[in-house]
Amino acid sequence: MIRKIAVIVPAYNEEKAIVGVVSNINALDLGKDFTITVVVVNDCSKDGTCDIVRKLNCVLLDLPVNLGIGGAVQTGFIYAFENGFDYAMQVDGDGQHPPSEIPKLVKKIVEAELDIVIGSRFIEKSGFKSTFSRRMGINFFRHVIRLFCGITITDSTSGFRIINQKTLSIVCENYPDEYPEPESIILYHRHHLKIGEVAVEMRERQGGVSSIRMFNSLYYMLKVSVAILFTYIRYRNKKLK
Repeated sequence: MIRKIAVIVPAYNEEKAIVGVVSNINALDLGKDFTITVVVVNDCSKDGTCDIVRKLNCVLLDLPVNLGIGGAVQTGFIYAFENGFDYAMQVDGDGQHPPSEIPKLVKKIVEAELDIVIGSRFIEKSGFKSTFSRRMGINFFRHVIRLFCGITITDSTSGFRIINQKTLSIVCENYPDEYPEPESIILYHRHHLKIGEVAVEMRERQGGVSSIRMFNSLYYMLKVSVAILFTYIRYRNKKLK
C-alpha cells in the first residue's frame, strides 16, 4: 500500500528561501511505498512569495487574510485530512529544516508506530542550535511540559514534525493559533497520542524574519506558558475518545 505524505510549508514573506525548500522536498525519494505532495500555505505574504510559489510544483493554498503560524499550519492539516493523506509533515518555509532530514521523521513514525514525531536539534550535538535566548526558552518549556505531561520533549518549539491520520482528525478540529508547537504537545498528550522525537540537523534561516523576534523573549515564554496551562485545564476533565 502506497502511503501519501502532505508536506505542509507555512510561508510568510519567504521569497528568498521558498524555491529551494519546495524544490528540495520534491527531489526526495522515499521509495515506492510513499508519495510526497508539497502544500505551501501562503499566509498573506507582502513580498513575492505567492507569485513565486505559483510557478513551483506544489499545491498553493493562498490565504486571503493573515492567520499566523497556527492558522496557516491548520489550513494545511485540513487540506491533508480532507484529501485522504496518511501523514502530514510541517516544514518551515525559511529553509531551517533541511528536506534531506525528512526520511528520518518518516522512518521513525512508521517503525515506532507513533502518532507524532518531532525533529529535535538537541538530541545530538550537531547542526544549528538557535540563539542563546531561544535555547533558554526551549529548556524552560521542556520542564513545563514534563510537569504537565510527565514526558520529556527536548525540542518542543520545533516546527519540524510529522503526524499521522489519527492526529490529523484532532488538529483539524482544534489547533493552537499562535506559537502552537509547545502548546500542541499538551493537546496531543491529553488525547493519549504517542509522541516521539528523532535527532535532526537544522540550519539558520535562509531568509525572512522570525516572528518571535517581534516580542520580548520573557513575554513569549509567559504567553506560551499561560496557553499551555489553559490547554491542560481545558482537557483535564474532558472525556476523549
